[in-house]
Amino acid sequence: MSDRLDQLDVEGKVVIVRSDLNVPTAKDETGRIVITDDGRIRASVPTIQSLLARGATVVVVAHLGRPRGEVVPDLSLSPVAARLSELLDAPVAFIPQVSGAEVDRAVRALIPGQVALLENVRFDARETSPQAEERGSLASEWARWGDAFVIDGFGVVDREQASVTDIAGLLPSAPGLLVARELASFQRVLIDPERPYAVVLGGAKVSDKLAVIGNLLERIDRLLVGGGMAFTFLRAEGYAVGASLLEEEMVPTIRELMDDARRRGVEIMLPVDVVIAREVSADTEVRVVDVGEIPDGWMGLDIGPETARRYTAALADARTVVWNGPMGVYEVAQFSAGTRAVADALARSSGFTIVGGGDSAAAIRSMGIEDSRFGHVSTGGGASLELLEGRTLPGIAAWLRVEAGSPAAGTPSPSTGDMT
Repeated sequence: MSDRLDQLDVEGKVVIVRSDLNVPTAKDETGRIVITDDGRIRASVPTIQSLLARGATVVVVAHLGRPRGEVVPDLSLSPVAARLSELLDAPVAFIPQVSGAEVDRAVRALIPGQVALLENVRFDARETSPQAEERGSLASEWARWGDAFVIDGFGVVDREQASVTDIAGLLPSAPGLLVARELASFQRVLIDPERPYAVVLGGAKVSDKLAVIGNLLERIDRLLVGGGMAFTFLRAEGYAVGASLLEEEMVPTIRELMDDARRRGVEIMLPVDVVIAREVSADTEVRVVDVGEIPDGWMGLDIGPETARRYTAALADARTVVWNGPMGVYEVAQFSAGTRAVADALARSSGFTIVGGGDSAAAIRSMGIEDSRFGHVSTGGGASLELLEGRTLPGIAAWLRVEAGSPAAGTPSPSTGDMT
């Protein structure tokens, strides 16, 4: 898909780039907003540099947090503009508005080779409006001065928003290098993957991953389960789980899913031991027990060492691995060993590995493991899950409709397999 960007006429043109710059921030001791993980900003740089090298003027649009249509100073993109400037080693003009006459004047004053970043687009309620007419009015304001549009924020392609879907129907459009790389990577695990193929799923709720399991079950050889969702699987197998996170209403569904997996010859691996505590705390008492031996009032907060050893062994010969969701409450050191074990196993793998966005990507970075040690580290948690579920992403479908010459909403959307 990267050839689509090469085919876009950008020389001497103003190119609007929708990036995902929704990075975590915190206040330092002086009260200043600081960026705590610039991974998404770094990921946006190659597309911007490519456009600049071809003589474009680049105007980046993005969001930060959920201001819900109001101006929230702590969610300003000003610190992001400063960091983007450092990474590009070039000035980035920060335009402290989303639209309007001042934005028009500021953009028209730019020359080829320059970069600007608009203020948080979600400060304007029209960005996320459910009304297509309202979203379209905002997109139309940008289209007055924009000549082309590039969708490069994979973390937002699952949203129907003015800066994602509506602007695509108004200007010549193409996916950026980041989105192209994301889609190519997920195609490798969804279409004719190398085997053995293992999927590692964790996180809190099995209900959040059920559609992923259903879509992948016919493709995979092994499913390794951890995190809070593992306890619903264990209950379905007849184990008591103490005070562990449990979706009791999902137990019958999980039993049916496990029966289906067995019929298909898919190996489902569940924890055999767990790290337990009475509360999530750095100084709480911790025990390691076999599954089924969790006392009342205690909760499982990580897979145990024997489970980590078995999971590591099961991943050693895999030629394709997808990991989405931590094995425990990795933010607390006492409950991070399971997640670390899976991360290390993938980092050592000679197969093609994908780390899903969101908590999984945050976990490897918090542990100091470089993204380069994996086949692909996704920048979109929700978007990656929707791709794995087999769903069409609105931001990609919008661009494909334009490429096909039919921008009208409601056109049947192509499947992931069409995004080549």
